[in-house]
Order: sequence, then C-alpha cells, then structure tokens
Amino acid sequence: MEAERIGLVAGWGRYPVVVAQLLRRQGFAVYCLGIKDHADPILADICHEFRQVGLGKLGAAIRYFRRRRVRRATMAGKIHKVLLFQRFSWLKHFPDVRCVRTFFPHFVSLSRDRKDDTLLTAVVDAYAADGIEFVPATAFGPELLVAPGRWSGRRPGRAQWKDIQFGWRLASEMGRLDVGQSVAVKGQAVLAVEAIEGTDACIRRAGQLCPAGGFTVVKVAKPQQDMRFDVPTIGIGTLEAMAEAGARVLAVEAGRTIIIDQPQVIALANRHQITLIALRDGQVDLQAEAA
Repeated sequence: MEAERIGLVAGWGRYPVVVAQLLRRQGFAVYCLGIKDHADPILADICHEFRQVGLGKLGAAIRYFRRRRVRRATMAGKIHKVLLFQRFSWLKHFPDVRCVRTFFPHFVSLSRDRKDDTLLTAVVDAYAADGIEFVPATAFGPELLVAPGRWSGRRPGRAQWKDIQFGWRLASEMGRLDVGQSVAVKGQAVLAVEAIEGTDACIRRAGQLCPAGGFTVVKVAKPQQDMRFDVPTIGIGTLEAMAEAGARVLAVEAGRTIIIDQPQVIALANRHQITLIALRDGQVDLQAEAA
C-alpha cells in the first residue's frame, strides 16, 4: 500500500527539519517545498522529494503539489517578512500570476492589510481552492507543544510573577492586534515589543535597553491563533538570545507553544539559570510558588 503523500512548506529554522523527521517516522511520503533563502538544505536528505521555491511562486508551489497528488500539507518555519520591505526584493522573489492575483489587494490596491494572519490565510485559501488542505504540524506531533509547568530554573519571585502577569496581558493584546507574540518587561515596564523583527531580535533589543539584565520575556499565542501557521515557537536560539541579553524568565503559553529540541532547551536554560515556565491563560498551577 502506497504511503500517504504529505506536502511540507518549509521556512527558516530547525522546526521544518523536526517536522519532516516526524512525518517520515510516521510513514508518510514527504514532498517538501523549501522557501528560497530560508529552508535548510538538509531537508533534501530527509524528504522523499525536495525542491526550492521562490517566495512569490505561489502558482508553481500549488502545481508542484497537485502534480504529485498531494492533498494534505503542512507548513513549518519562519518566513522573514522583512524581505518584503527590502529594496528590489520582488526581483529576487519574482511573483507568478497566481501570486499577483492572490496578493493584489495587499500590495497593489492596498484594500487589505499585510498582517501575518491576513497574508497566511490568503496562502492557505489559495491552496484550498485547488484541493490542497493545510493541517497543523502539531496534528502529527502533539508532543511538540509544551505542557504546563516550570521546566527550568528557580521558581519566580513575587516581582517576577507580577512581570509575568503584566507581560501576559500585553502580549495577548499585541497578539489580538496581530502585531507580535512576545514582550520583554521589567518592574512592570515594557522594554521591547516584538513586531516584524522576530522574538530573538526583540530580546536582544531589550538587553541593549536594559544592560542590567534580569528582565522577563513573555511569549503567547494570539487569542485567535490558527494552529496551521505562525504558532509560537522557541528553541536553542531563543535561549541563547536570552542568555546573551541577561533575561532571567521566559513565560510561554502551555498547549499552544512549540519547543524545538526540548531536552536541549531545558538543559541550556538550567545552565544559564533561566526560568522557563509554561502557563495556561496567564495562570499557573504553580501560583503557590510565587508565595
């Protein structure tokens, strides 16, 4: 019996590699489209078939999956949205006709915005129109989602717990507005808010603004989070950025945050005495720990 064919649209980072390995272990035939200048070339050694595709080649990507009889697909990895604002970036990622038609309202007529959810929903809707359904990568690996609890470091003190709650409210509101998923706070003051630059850059900026360190980073899913894309994700790079910047606490949303290489992340957090804590709705079963 032929293995089910699963499409993978791979962006930047280690997450697509982890997803590809997971799918192969489960017996799927993985047909991967790696976004040009983003995807790790190692995917070619993992997937049944691998091909690079430009960011603007939406029609070509859809045809690739259709010709290979792929009916379900998933996406993993970050797309560096800053590319859209670089001079002459359209020449490097020249859009095909399908891409122009799909994103005309966002980039030409400007009748629609360019928020992450808006653009990514337009992408999955375009695939769906050709019979290709996108499903969350976590549907194949629910163990990637962090469970509630304190995973490393000391229990938060009273001041840190107040910063977690303060940052949680802010991050949730920023997510509702589809601006970003992370905030850095200290003493219930905002040091940095994530926007187009990404979480690690946000953390580094907070470190520059607060050279004394000791601040808290809160990263949550959007209230309207679509688990098919842009799910909050942390990995080794996040912890390295925190250690370099002097951050002391990382609070994430349990059940809606992906941790890549979780054992290594926890070991690194412990090595740098960083508290990693996963909460639900900003509340911890560990609230007693703050006492």
